[in-house]
Amino acid sequence: MNEMILALAADYGVPLLFVVTFLSCLALPVPSSLLMLASGGFAAAGDLSLPMVAIAAYCGAVIGDNLGYWIARALSEPVQHWLSANPKRAALRHKAEAFMDKWGGSSIFFSCWLVAPLGPHVNYVSGLSRFSWPRFALWGAAGEVVWVSLYVGLGYVFADNITAIASLLGNLSGFLVGGVLATGLGIWLVRASKSRDKKPRRRRQT
Repeated sequence: MNEMILALAADYGVPLLFVVTFLSCLALPVPSSLLMLASGGFAAAGDLSLPMVAIAAYCGAVIGDNLGYWIARALSEPVQHWLSANPKRAALRHKAEAFMDKWGGSSIFFSCWLVAPLGPHVNYVSGLSRFSWPRFALWGAAGEVVWVSLYVGLGYVFADNITAIASLLGNLSGFLVGGVLATGLGIWLVRASKSRDKKPRRRRQT
């Protein structure tokens, strides 16, 4: 799989990178992070232009983020059905909701790069909740700067160890998403406990 992606990056370069980062922000299972690393590596070797790689990845990601937001906002019922139809998508949606409940608008920024597996689902949840689009767009644009700079930059610097870097970053992302889930569950339990404590207790009649 990794060899195929490297071959595709070498053959199709910048246009492929734009398409893949765009699709990844719509929650489609494409290897965007690995392709950015590979493209950064090819830029280091002089096979691709580093500025063009960064621009293509960034534009694809930003356009994908905003399209996901507007699809969810305009077509809320079909999107909710699609998210709920698959257990994995449903779980990621709940994690995204918990993440947004805890961090608000900054969750959009962090979901672009720190917990990237949640990113597309934060886009959809933002649209479903009718989160302010200008704020969404600004947070997302800032977050994608970090995501693209991080992965393309690491690929450029560690061009000879792309696969190892990709594996390390993938494991780190999984660990962080698990932490988000645990945090969200903790918040829900605390709120449920407070809500229960606020309910008036009935006096026993003698």
